[in-house]
Amino acid sequence: MFGFGQLIDILKKNPKKIVFTEGSDPRILEAASRLLASSFLSPILVGNEDDIQKAAEESGFNIRGAHIVDPDKYDRFDEMVELFCELRKSKGVTPEQAKKTLAQANYFGTMLVKMGEADALLGGATYSTADTVRPALQLIRTKPGNSIVSSCFILVRPSATGDNEVLAMGDCAINIKPTEDELVEIALETSKCAKIFGIDPKVAFLSYSTLGSGAGEDVDKMRNAAAKTKAKAPDLPIEGELQFDAAVSPRVARTKCPDSEVAGHANTFIFPDINAGNIGYKIAQRMGNFEAYGPILLGLNAPINDLSRGCNAAEVYSMAIITAALA
Repeated sequence: MFGFGQLIDILKKNPKKIVFTEGSDPRILEAASRLLASSFLSPILVGNEDDIQKAAEESGFNIRGAHIVDPDKYDRFDEMVELFCELRKSKGVTPEQAKKTLAQANYFGTMLVKMGEADALLGGATYSTADTVRPALQLIRTKPGNSIVSSCFILVRPSATGDNEVLAMGDCAINIKPTEDELVEIALETSKCAKIFGIDPKVAFLSYSTLGSGAGEDVDKMRNAAAKTKAKAPDLPIEGELQFDAAVSPRVARTKCPDSEVAGHANTFIFPDINAGNIGYKIAQRMGNFEAYGPILLGLNAPINDLSRGCNAAEVYSMAIITAALA
């Protein structure tokens, strides 16, 4: 099952470059110093070089060899402005407006990915999820066939057998009240992400009802979304709608849905809305002693991920590896 060694092995075979939009933040600098000591992932720090070097010195982190990019001194800035205007021409963006927007590290960093200067981006240590997602939607955009950006969390807990127990949960951070069709997209993207982390997805569409035991439009939404997902991915084990106990407990599953190949063994959970998803993953994290990694943004043309403003350097390091491995 999943361990960070697997992702590092992937990156060693094909090293990547990752942009950190908050280059002078001590947590970013500590993670960058660890990455610089490796050979599988190269950090790009956005910000004023003097400020970043001073912050690193004051914090005691060695960032020798780091690629620091100052928006005010970037030699391809005119090219970046021109491309930005082209990407935002439907909004009538002028070069002056583009320059003002690109002075913001989150937009500047996203454009570095768009221009091929980096493979991935990690931001949000000091700003909101929306400020990470908005530039990604406007500039990187969704993959062909995808209509939304969604997210999942990967939850990891050591088991008694010595292997890690690994689960995937979506969407716990982005879409507030997804529609049936959006849930299909969330399920397919979450399942793809789960496979990267060594999960053989068994997908449960969660509800307060198990296969018709309850009624209501929320139940119908999850049942219909499960059916639509099965039609799109007939080889993917999917069940829904399921209550959580029926999804994870073989004993309960034998009573409530004895003929299901997923019930009792689910490891990839699709929540009906952000309320349920956010509460659910945090219960697993805080009371189930799972490590939670994410939110991992799904559906974009390039890996862009968001940090919690309460993150620590170890979480930055872990999320950098996860984000780059998705490339």
